[in-house]
Amino acid sequence: MNDRPVFNYEYYQRSADYIRKQIGDFKPKTGIILGTGLGDVADLIEAECIIPYEDIPNFLTSKAPGHKGRLIVGRFEGRKVICMQGRFHSYDGYHFEELSIPIRVMKILGTQRVIISNAAGAVNTEYRPGDIMVIKDHIKLTGSSPMRGPNVPEFGERFFDTTNVYTPELRKIARQVGEDSELTVHEGVYFFYPGPQFETPAEIRAERILGADVTGMSTVPEALAAAQCKMPCLGLSLVANMAAGVLGQPLSGDEVEETAKMVAPLLLDYFKKLIRKLP
Repeated sequence: MNDRPVFNYEYYQRSADYIRKQIGDFKPKTGIILGTGLGDVADLIEAECIIPYEDIPNFLTSKAPGHKGRLIVGRFEGRKVICMQGRFHSYDGYHFEELSIPIRVMKILGTQRVIISNAAGAVNTEYRPGDIMVIKDHIKLTGSSPMRGPNVPEFGERFFDTTNVYTPELRKIARQVGEDSELTVHEGVYFFYPGPQFETPAEIRAERILGADVTGMSTVPEALAAAQCKMPCLGLSLVANMAAGVLGQPLSGDEVEETAKMVAPLLLDYFKKLIRKLP
């Protein structure tokens, strides 16, 4: 028996209505999704309201370690934002269609653009842990899509363009901010790998041949949902480690938190300057 919900507009509207009741007339224009190791960025926000995910109807809950699982609405460097401190992954057991929920709810709330961050492994051997990569494009070879199933026309066309999923104007700003940062900022291609196991060395070699610079287990589902909604999107990867086979040593999830702590002051400063420069 199929007990999966019907993902129609009313499904997402219920989440948005609940959030609106909590935030009143406050209208966040920028959405932020914080990935693994990046949750401390939320501490920079002057919170108007903090909502645990489990309180929001039809929303999901974060299951990855270190993801606090709460929605923070407030001001970040003077900008009105809605920030996800923790995200959802397909490896948590969620269907790909469910991964579109945060973006579609933000769209209903009037959010105009999104910044989606993640921690990733370096496929490009010139990258180093602690670097930032501005995503200019992605590769997703898995068959599933967050747009699978009946189309919800309120969010966009059934067959939509993905030429500029990651908005060139926002990418330019992110690169410019990097010029004034002690962080090394690259621009490259993100390879989506569903996980939760890390890739094998052979898979990393294949990704490198295909043109990937970093690899990770998130971001692409949300970015595709934003593209369908015609929401400008900026994708940022924190290079947390070198991918499998690069250094010839086992990988560990602890590396992500270690790298994030290592560059925390620089990372927080980068995000503050980035938010300030947004149009």
